[in-house]
Amino acid sequence: MNRQRIVCLMLILAFLGYSFWTYKSSLTPYVTFAQAKNTAGTVQVKGVLADQRVAEEKGTLGFTLRDEAGEVVPVVYKGSKPEGFEQATSVVAIGKYRSGQFVAEKLLVKCPSKYQGSVKP
Repeated sequence: MNRQRIVCLMLILAFLGYSFWTYKSSLTPYVTFAQAKNTAGTVQVKGVLADQRVAEEKGTLGFTLRDEAGEVVPVVYKGSKPEGFEQATSVVAIGKYRSGQFVAEKLLVKCPSKYQGSVKP
């Protein structure tokens, strides 16, 4: 092989390696709160609102979430409350577990009204 082909092949392999590393680091797995406690990176926890008490003050939202394993943990989210939050059938909190609470960077809300079709007579 000539030198140009070797350099091209090395550049392609380096690009593929970098792409794979970037893709792998952007994945955010679904876990329970128990697993989130032992994970240093960002994770997703799916659950339902444990009660209807939601604290809102100065751009911070606080509520309790029950994960699929039944564990209830307080969640803190810096941002505005998503539309349909109180009627949500499930909430996905994306963030990290810190100091006895889950600090969410993003919230995804599944609202039943979005999925109900209109009934035509």
